[in-house]
Amino acid sequence: MKQHLAGALAALLLAAAPALAGTPVTVDTTKPGPQISRHIFGQFAEHLGTGIYPGIWVGEDSKIPNTRGIRNDVVTALKAVKVPNIRWPGGCYADDYHWRNGIGAKDKRPSTVNYLWGRVAESNHFGTHEFMDFIEMIGSEAYVSGNVGSGTPQEMSDWLEYMTADPAISSLARERVANGRKEPFKVPIFGIGNESWGCGGSMTPEHYANLYRNFATFARNYDNAQQLPNGDFDPNGMKRIASGANVDDYKWTEVMMEASTKQIFSWTLDGLSLHYYSGYNQWPPHYSGEGFGEDEYAHVIKSAYKMDELVTKHSAIMDKYDPKKKVILAVDEWGTWYTAAKGSNPRFLQQQNSQRDAIVAAVTINIFTRHADRVRMANIAQMINVLQAMILTEGDKMVLTPTYHVFKLYVPFQDATFLPVQYDAGTYTFNGVTLPALDVTAAKGKDGKVYVSLTNINPKAPAEIDLAALGLKAKGAKGETLAAPKIDSINTFDNPNVVAPKAISAKAQGGKLVLKLPPQSVTVVALD
Repeated sequence: MKQHLAGALAALLLAAAPALAGTPVTVDTTKPGPQISRHIFGQFAEHLGTGIYPGIWVGEDSKIPNTRGIRNDVVTALKAVKVPNIRWPGGCYADDYHWRNGIGAKDKRPSTVNYLWGRVAESNHFGTHEFMDFIEMIGSEAYVSGNVGSGTPQEMSDWLEYMTADPAISSLARERVANGRKEPFKVPIFGIGNESWGCGGSMTPEHYANLYRNFATFARNYDNAQQLPNGDFDPNGMKRIASGANVDDYKWTEVMMEASTKQIFSWTLDGLSLHYYSGYNQWPPHYSGEGFGEDEYAHVIKSAYKMDELVTKHSAIMDKYDPKKKVILAVDEWGTWYTAAKGSNPRFLQQQNSQRDAIVAAVTINIFTRHADRVRMANIAQMINVLQAMILTEGDKMVLTPTYHVFKLYVPFQDATFLPVQYDAGTYTFNGVTLPALDVTAAKGKDGKVYVSLTNINPKAPAEIDLAALGLKAKGAKGETLAAPKIDSINTFDNPNVVAPKAISAKAQGGKLVLKLPPQSVTVVALD
C-alpha cells in the first residue's frame, strides 16, 4: 500500500513540475544589419570530369531530353534554387582556356587536351555561346574567368569585345552575330586569372599584382549598358575579380590590397578571391565521401568552421586598406574535397554527397551571412558531378544531393537583410573534437518575412528550441527540415529521396515558438 502511495505521489509531483525548457534563441528584428548578397549562393562549372559533359551538355542529337544540347532536367533543377551566378570555364582550366577554340561551327572546333583534369580530350563543344545560352535558360548571371597564366591582355580584351561590343563598330562583334548572337552578352563579373599562386602561373603576389594592373586595364566591357563608356568605376558595371589567397596566405591579401590603393582611371580591383576546401588538409585527400563514421564527421565539420577564421583575418587586412568595404571578398571556391568515388577517374574529382555535406553547406553559408558586409560573393565547388556537387547525373538519370536541398532551403536569404541572433550554442564533443551543437542565423527576406536557419550539428541528440523575436509578435512558424537516417546517408539514382526536406511548423506558446530539431539536421522556417 505504501509503495502504491509513493508511486502515486511521485507521478503527481512529476506532472506538476514544469517541463524542461528548450534552448532559447532570440532574433532581434530591431537591429537590421547588412544585405546578404544573393551572390554568396553562386555556383561553379569547370571543364573538369563530367561536370560539363554530360552534366550540362549532351548535344542536340542526344536521346537525353535537351534544349539546344543542354539538359532539360538540370535546367529545371537549377532554376528552382535561383542560381545567382555561375563561374566558368574554371578553375585551373581557365588559365589553359583559349576562347577562340569554343566558337563557330562545332565540327570545325579543335579538339584540345585537358591536361590538368585527366589529360582527356576536350571537344570545345561547350563554349562561349553555349555557356551564355545555359546562363539565360536558368535565369543566372555570368562570372567569366579570363586566362592570365597562358594568355595575353589582348586575348582577354578580344574575348570581352567579342562578347559585349556593338556590331556596328566592331568586327569581333560582327563575328559574334555571324555565330548566332546579335545582342551583346551580359558579363557582370569577370575574373582576372585563377589561383595565380599555383596552377594559374606559380606567381609571387608582387608579380601577380603587377600583371593584374596590366590585364585589368584591358579587361573592358564594351557595352555601355554594362559599364560607363569613359572607363570610370561604375558600381553597377562589370566587377573585376583578382586572384586571391590560397587558404591562409595573408601576405597575398596584403600585397593585393596595398596595390588596390593605387587604382587610377584605367583599372579597378573590385573583388579579391579566396579558396578553401573543408576536409582537405593533405594530398591526396584522405577522408571518404561515403561509409564514414562519427570521427570523420566531426573532423570535417571542424574544418568547415575554419572558414570563419579565414574570412575574419582576410577581412581585417582588407579593412586596413579599404575601410569603406568597396572591395568584395569573393570566396569563389569552397566546399568539401574527399577521395574520389570508387571506380571513377581520380582526376575527375567525383565524390558522394551526404548529410554531412548538408551540414557543411549550412555552416559555411551561415559564416558568410555573418560577414555579409565583406563577403558579397561565393561559389560552391562544384555544381554538377564534381566535388561538393548540387546535382549528380548518370546517363539520362539525375539526382539532387543533400547540398542541393540546403541551397533550396536558403533561397529566402538571397538579398535578405541580416538580423542578429542571441543563443547558447552548447557543445558537441567526439573523440577530442569540440564543436558548437547549434548554429543559427536569421534574416528579413525581400518579402518582409523573418527567416531563421537552425542547424543541429549533434548527430546523437535532437534539439528543442524556444524561438522568439524582438520587435515581432510571431504567431507561428512554418518551413522545412532536412534530416537523414545517418550522418553518411546519401541520395542515389535508385533511392533519390533518402535525404529530402520535410515540413515543420510551430505555434506560439507563451510568447515563444517551440521547434524540435532532429539530430544532424538543417531547418529553415519563416515566422508568421
